[in-house]
Amino acid sequence: MKKIIILISTFLISIGIITAQTNTTASQVGVEIKLSADKARAGEIIKIAIILNINDGWHINSHKPTFDYLIGTLFELEPKEGFILADIHYPNGKSESFSFAEQPIDVYDGTVIIYASLKISEKIKSGFDTLNASVTFQACNNNICLAPSIAQVLIPVEIAKNNEQIVLQNQDLFKNYVLNLKSDNNNFASMFDEKGMLLTFAAIFLIGLALNLTPCVYPMLSVTVSLFGSQTETKILKVFLKAVVYVLGIASMYSILGVSAALGGGLFGSWLQSPWVLGGIAALLFGLALSSFGLYQIQMPYWLTSKLGGTTGSGLIAIYFSGLVVGIFAAPCVGPPVIALLTLVAAKGSVAFGFWTFFLLALGLGFPYLILGTFSGLIKKIPRSGSWLVWVEHIFGVILTGAALFYLSLAVAPKLAVYVIPITLIIGGIYLGFIDGSGKEKKALKRIQIIFGSIVIILGAIFLNNLRDTGMSWEKYSKENIENAISSNTPIIMDFYADWCIPCIELDRNTWTDKKVIEALDNFKRIKVDLTHFDSPESEALRRNFNISGVPTIIFLDGKGNEISDMRIVGYISPKEFLEKLNLAFPRI
Repeated sequence: MKKIIILISTFLISIGIITAQTNTTASQVGVEIKLSADKARAGEIIKIAIILNINDGWHINSHKPTFDYLIGTLFELEPKEGFILADIHYPNGKSESFSFAEQPIDVYDGTVIIYASLKISEKIKSGFDTLNASVTFQACNNNICLAPSIAQVLIPVEIAKNNEQIVLQNQDLFKNYVLNLKSDNNNFASMFDEKGMLLTFAAIFLIGLALNLTPCVYPMLSVTVSLFGSQTETKILKVFLKAVVYVLGIASMYSILGVSAALGGGLFGSWLQSPWVLGGIAALLFGLALSSFGLYQIQMPYWLTSKLGGTTGSGLIAIYFSGLVVGIFAAPCVGPPVIALLTLVAAKGSVAFGFWTFFLLALGLGFPYLILGTFSGLIKKIPRSGSWLVWVEHIFGVILTGAALFYLSLAVAPKLAVYVIPITLIIGGIYLGFIDGSGKEKKALKRIQIIFGSIVIILGAIFLNNLRDTGMSWEKYSKENIENAISSNTPIIMDFYADWCIPCIELDRNTWTDKKVIEALDNFKRIKVDLTHFDSPESEALRRNFNISGVPTIIFLDGKGNEISDMRIVGYISPKEFLEKLNLAFPRI
């Protein structure tokens, strides 16, 4: 009963029928804006602190109020070309008991700071600019609640010239932003707060290890075996040293990403969306595949080896650069974990933190290469039987050819990329099992080849057959589609995707074709949002409006068009996990 009385009173106060006092919410809460620097540079991020000074004896509801009928505190930035609200962090509320409520309510009192990060477009011109923003809140004391208020605020931003010096300011204030960084959509930030740095770094290492199972990274394992298998060194310590250098090459690539994110405050990956870059990766992989088929051997030129100090030195340098290349190849597949980490590193702005975070991620990614490099380097100790080694090399060649075709399809026909894997399995199985003549003189090896090839063909056929199920139907994003769903009180699921996004393809192939998922989403308005051209003005506006950091991102809107924040999904999710999450928020649907 008390909840109903509070709800009615709040509504009457908001429309002016009841005036509890001459006070207003705005008179009880002061709003102040402070920036992390005197100027901002184009293409970088500047941090903002929205300071709410609440009068003694009063409180405002937290950003996530205890009851859905309470007015939560909300900071909003009016859209303006050249500026994106890249991140926002609200503090946790304090649980307080009041005479008008049956149970404690989450509130803010005293001085409260909301932190935000403002991304500046690279194309913006230097000079002074002003952004309009607002803070919505409702002030209450132990007896009454005043009408909700919207405080209009101005954020002055000066864009520095290229050679103009930027002076950091309010560092003590923004140091707290680093220490208390939380985000509903960044699990890594939450882990640092809740589990501590040591456990979180361990988790990052394990995540790097798990990334080896992604489609872009897994084929690179064969490169490692091929590279180290051709080494003449048989002393285990020297082989281990070369494997360490190889892994350091991988780590260097990702450490550079971490440091760049800390210095620049932005996300990487836009260059990986370029068809030219993807095509170049495909060409390199195809070149490695031809080497595996025995057409030629890749080695450092003599003039370079002589200048670098002999065979050993050049070998280490060549291996180090091979590790760098593997780090580049892996980048398009690492997706949401790296996006989340880069967001965290960019917000913290610490070069050391960025370096060590990505160094540990890369060590996890490179750990299997360390094992493979060490023991594959000893392949010369295995008795030479000739044919089977050649056949194994051809297996690697087929894998690399499939990987090259995969990247090529991402560059020229992204929607066909998913078909590369089953076609490679079928054609590769036919070649390795029935056409390859490397084992024809040995009956035992030939039987193994036939069995192996048959299994691979069957797997490819099963894979290809599963692709025939096109899954559920989706509508393209438009304001009209959203408005129509809201007018009919229909919940909405929005899938933000891109043609070059491999986890997006996995979602389409696995989750959106699952019969139980299709049935569970039958009563939803299903909308696909294409962010293939990630940096276009249209995509930038959508990313800003829906706070999208990377793809795939799945969000849910209720029948009134409000996002259900706890339901946001970033990255691939299996059908089972998706249904479990869906049933928590929509048990009746």
